[in-house]
Formats: sequence, C-alpha cells, structure tokens
Amino acid sequence: MPPDVGIEAYSRWFGRPVGAVRSDLEAFAGLLLKWNATQNLVSRETEIDVWRRHVLDSLQVLPLLGHDAERAYPLRLLDVGSGGGLPALPLAIAAKGTAWRFTLAEPIGKKVAFLRTVIREFQLPATVRASRLGEIDSRETPEFDIITSRALAPLPQLLGLIAPRSGPETVAILHKGRDHAVELSESRLAWDFDVLIQPSATDERGVLLRITNLRAKSVS
Repeated sequence: MPPDVGIEAYSRWFGRPVGAVRSDLEAFAGLLLKWNATQNLVSRETEIDVWRRHVLDSLQVLPLLGHDAERAYPLRLLDVGSGGGLPALPLAIAAKGTAWRFTLAEPIGKKVAFLRTVIREFQLPATVRASRLGEIDSRETPEFDIITSRALAPLPQLLGLIAPRSGPETVAILHKGRDHAVELSESRLAWDFDVLIQPSATDERGVLLRITNLRAKSVS
C-alpha cells in the first residue's frame, strides 16, 4: 500500500496540512523499521505492511475521540504500554499544532529510548513515563480525556489499570482482537461501562472498543 493512501480520511483531525503530516508519518515508519532491526518494537511479520498495520491502524482512533470539531480543545491523552509508540506517536504526529498533549507509559528502557527519540526528532507534544502504569501513583497523574492501549493485557486487567486515571468524561479507545467478546463478558463481572464496538479498518480479526462511563461494580 503506497504511503499516501488512507490518511486523507482523517485530515479533519490534523493540526497541520496533510502533506506535512504524511511526510512525518513516513519518516516515523522508517524510524520504526530501523529500530526494529535491533529492538522488539513490532512483530517482524508486520514490517512488510508497516503503513497499514501500524500507521493507519493508529490513525483510525481519531474518529472515535469525540473532539473532531475542536482542534484547540486541550485534550489530554494517555497511552498505556506504549511499546513502539502505537497508537500514540502517529496520533501525536497528526495532532501536532493543536492543544492536545500526550503521556506515554512504558517500562522497558530500550523502548523508552525509542519513544523519546521520536518525540525529540519530531518535536511532538508528548512525554514518556518510564514505568508500568500500575507503578505510577494515580495522584501524580491527572484524569485523562482519552486513554489508549494496543495489545497490552486482557480487558479485565486493563480496565483495572486505567480506572484510577479515568474521570466521568474519560473515553478509553482500546485495540482488541478476535476474543474481544469473551473479554467484554469477563470484564462485566467486575466493571460497569458503556461500549461501542468498531470493526478495525486494518485487521479483519480486530476491533476498537470505545469505552465510557467506566466504574467498578458496587459490592452488595
């Protein structure tokens, strides 16, 4: 798939002209592949299709944000278990020039080095917390407007991680695979929430879960 396919569909969320965003996304994809030669950032099987499997897969979060008409809105986004920076770094590249701010939580030092290199080279509105999210005192972080995560943990465990960083208006957008229905059923044993299930545009087995009104079930 050529690198100019697909991103125009998301341009209403961009903070800069499409050409500038495309150029930075292409450079990011190249940097991801370069680092992946020595680091385990993404599956080697996906390298041949890095644009669709990683860049476009990240950008499809944008229509689910709920802030499409307010690029000046000071949106705060937390990405949990960032790994190779997906979906956070393509989103930050797209949002550069807006008031949006990104926090990436990642405990593995070599991956942290990659994230900080990309943030520095592209001058992105993002910071990295070099820790597991569960090790960060929730009093040290604000309630976030958006929380993202991609292939980090089973949904019941993931909801437990993000709940202390969620407020009444927080939206969690989570990439999940073909077992999402089972994970949703298991999650409802401990959590109440509303969910919109969006089929993935880049993975026929995947979905994006848009979760709102997350709250622990009351103990009777």
